[in-house]
Amino acid sequence: MKHFYRWMLFAVWLLFVSCAPLAALATATPVATPSFTPTSTMAATATPTATASPSPTPTLTPTPDPYAGLTIADLSARSYGGGELQVVQALGENGSFTRSLVTFPSDGLTIYGFMNVPQGPGPFPVVVVVHGYVNPVGYQTLTYTTRYADALARAGYLVIHPNLRGYPPSDDGDNRFRVGFAVDVLNLLAVVRRQGGQPGPLEKADPQRIGLWGHSMGGGITIRTITIDAGVRAAVLYGAMSGDERLNFERIYTVFSNGARGGEELNTPAEDFARISPIFFLDRVQAAVSIHHGEADTEVPPEWSLDLCGRLRELNKAVECFSYPGQPHTFNGDSDQVFIQRSIDFYNRYLRGE
Repeated sequence: MKHFYRWMLFAVWLLFVSCAPLAALATATPVATPSFTPTSTMAATATPTATASPSPTPTLTPTPDPYAGLTIADLSARSYGGGELQVVQALGENGSFTRSLVTFPSDGLTIYGFMNVPQGPGPFPVVVVVHGYVNPVGYQTLTYTTRYADALARAGYLVIHPNLRGYPPSDDGDNRFRVGFAVDVLNLLAVVRRQGGQPGPLEKADPQRIGLWGHSMGGGITIRTITIDAGVRAAVLYGAMSGDERLNFERIYTVFSNGARGGEELNTPAEDFARISPIFFLDRVQAAVSIHHGEADTEVPPEWSLDLCGRLRELNKAVECFSYPGQPHTFNGDSDQVFIQRSIDFYNRYLRGE
């Protein structure tokens, strides 16, 4: 019996022990399952980012034109004149004309020269005589072209013969491609037009009847001038340099100076030579042109004058052309007298209407 009760007690105890955790679980306070209440999602605040300022577009500065002021277009667009021609000194008088030393302004330079004024009341047509190349060191105001100026004055033309810039006693100044020489002539023409017929040294000058005469370098200057100044009525070219500046400076470099002059100009690009050279602007010429060249000229090729003559004829310009057999760069003997008379006849026709 003792053993039976012991087993009974053990069984009760075992039952109690095995059921206790279940009771504990049954009576334990349940743990609340957390509920997640959805919350509105906050709009993300954009972090301010620095807005890059647009980089300024670089302003392109145009490359300066190294030939500005030298082209036919530039020379045609600018103005000329200003100031007055003044008599500095009387140089002489004869039964046909009086001669005076004169000055006039040209782009800030003082240009000297001489003026022949025919005797009589006037008004007289004006011819500007442009000298050729002479070494400035030995230049004299009354130079080799004086005899042509005097012949024109005796024929009733008021003649002005400028000493171009750099030729004493004229001031020197910029003269690339010899454009400065043409500027001197263009300024003189403007002074004559404004002052001609007014009281003073040009009182006897007719400002509406103006011609040009140019020998050698002066002929080249004359070609440039008549492509710019449509008011010139007649121009005589005597053994003239070319209107193509490349040809001129090749000649200056290889023949006239043995490489001492003209090299800088020959570095000019072809397209800029075309803007500078008057040969490419002959359509602008309004003056009647008289061309004279010696066939034995070894200084300036006669072919240049023949070429110019042909170009002007193709453009239906008023042009006459003469060649002189056996004559050098500066004529002599009977041919020189024939040339002078032909020049006078030409001016009579186009400046006097005879």
